[in-house]
Formats: sequence, C-alpha cells, structure tokens
Amino acid sequence: MPEARLAAGIEASAFLRRAEALGGCGAVLHKGDAERGALLLAISERGIPLSCLARALGAEGRYGWARVGPSQAEAPMLTDFLARRRRSDPDEWQIELDIPLAERFIAETIAMG
Repeated sequence: MPEARLAAGIEASAFLRRAEALGGCGAVLHKGDAERGALLLAISERGIPLSCLARALGAEGRYGWARVGPSQAEAPMLTDFLARRRRSDPDEWQIELDIPLAERFIAETIAMG
C-alpha cells in the first residue's frame, strides 16, 4: 500500500518557502492538481539550470526523488522538456527554484525521499 503524502499544492508551497529560506527564490511554472498532482522541480543556481527532479512512486510503495530531463549541458532543451511533460500530465506541478548551493539542495532532497 502506498504511503500517505502531503497534497501537491501544500508541498509545492513548502518547496518555494524552502528556497527562500536558503536565500534563493522560486516560482510556479505550471500549477497542477492541488491534491494529487505530481511534482517536478527545475533547479538552477544564479540563473543557470542544473537539474530537474521528479517525485515518483517506487516499487516498494514509497515516494522518492530522481533526476530527470536534460542535463546541465542540455539546458536549452529544458523549455521543450517541460512543455512535453505538461502535455503528457497536465496535473503535474512544475516548480522552478533558483538557489545557492543547488547541488547540495539536490543531494539532500534525493536523500530525504
């Protein structure tokens, strides 16, 4: 049985607040379903896109974060990637976070699950 999780809208707000607490900023690129929508984080540092993280349900029934989409070297393809994801899942939330020490944030988020 899958574990309970926060509503997507609440979790999206928490990520925006976390970015601000770290000295960065964030924005909602696409607002998905407030209760059950998936989350995608587009993370950058000083305006340079680094990575995207998506939350997914694993085989063990637990949610976790994984890197998805174009790598830093493929940053110009990020806009197309996000548009394709919106078309395939209009309920997905897409959150952009621009934060200092972004790689540390990514590692901590993946480790937290």
